[in-house]
Amino acid sequence: MKKYITDENTGISYTLVGDVYIPNLVSTDTNYKIGYWCRKHKEYIKQYKPAFYTTLLTQCKLNSYLHDVNVRATEMYDTLVKQLAEQENITEYLKATDMMLWVQKMNNILNRAREIVYNEFVIEYCNNL
Repeated sequence: MKKYITDENTGISYTLVGDVYIPNLVSTDTNYKIGYWCRKHKEYIKQYKPAFYTTLLTQCKLNSYLHDVNVRATEMYDTLVKQLAEQENITEYLKATDMMLWVQKMNNILNRAREIVYNEFVIEYCNNL
């Protein structure tokens, strides 16, 4: 028996192990680091969109899909924080003169931006698929 064979119909190659041919399956998905927004979105689709999650997982596209969501959500979050800080006139001068007030205002902005991005990318992005 041959050590390696390839099924011409499917294109899948097999390796002989003992008396059994085992498919040589290799993930084509890249290995991106999973960030905050990826984890949240993954939890959401795993719970509320299990068919979509399973499809991405079996097609080896889950990691690249989550990476795309993370990049877009992070860009939106950073932009929102910057815009909200400018709108509310939170400056380095405020930070130097009244640090506690600056911290309170920045925490407020960070929480609002996090909530907006969560609703936009973790929930709505998935519902529009």
